[in-house]
Amino acid sequence: MPTINRHELVSIVIPTYNEQETIVEVLKCVIDDVGDPVEVIVVDDDSPDETYRIVTAMGDERIKVVRRIYTRGLASAINRGVIESRGEIVGWMDADISMPSSKLPIMIDHLKDHDIVIGSRYVEGGHDERPFFRVATSRLINGLATFVLGHGIKDYDSGFIVMRRQVLDQVSIMPTGYGSFFIEFIYACCKKGLSVYEVPYTLIDRSKGTSKSAPSTWHFLLTGMEYVFRIFAARLRRID
Repeated sequence: MPTINRHELVSIVIPTYNEQETIVEVLKCVIDDVGDPVEVIVVDDDSPDETYRIVTAMGDERIKVVRRIYTRGLASAINRGVIESRGEIVGWMDADISMPSSKLPIMIDHLKDHDIVIGSRYVEGGHDERPFFRVATSRLINGLATFVLGHGIKDYDSGFIVMRRQVLDQVSIMPTGYGSFFIEFIYACCKKGLSVYEVPYTLIDRSKGTSKSAPSTWHFLLTGMEYVFRIFAARLRRID
């Protein structure tokens, strides 16, 4: 594979909803850690706390804000951000400081040898430091995904990723649901014969704001059921 030229633009998409407490820190860290040339696309679902205004007020031309008024959802927000991006290297991550942007340069460097690089909690050296119930549930879902979908992927619902833009010419993001779209995307990439590599990282629990995936136990369980359904749906779906 060709060597990554760090004169290439890197685009990082960050979806937001009520992230005023963390967004400035996250954006500064991403820009500092990745280095120029870089652009960050913040896709905000019309946050009541006006996250989009805080980002706009930063006045950094490397940051683009997309405020969505009538559309909601993580998968569709990431898809919109990818559409708006211009980089030869494209990725996305959360806005809650749970994922270390310091890992991005390492992940980008591995694109010298791979098409897609995932930040992984479950390969050797990775850790998940959230509460026990969330970790146990995540491990069960990922164990099921690894068993049903195969290809040796340990963190099928990572949500922390960089890739060559050409990947998106072969595999589209299904812009529905929450994090389960990531499982389908990675599986489709593997089925297409694209090279996927996992870099270990430590996921920490958010210390500010409210979790979007688990605002309540009932919502968390419903989200888990969606993940299970989409694992089997991905396995059964024909990928051309």
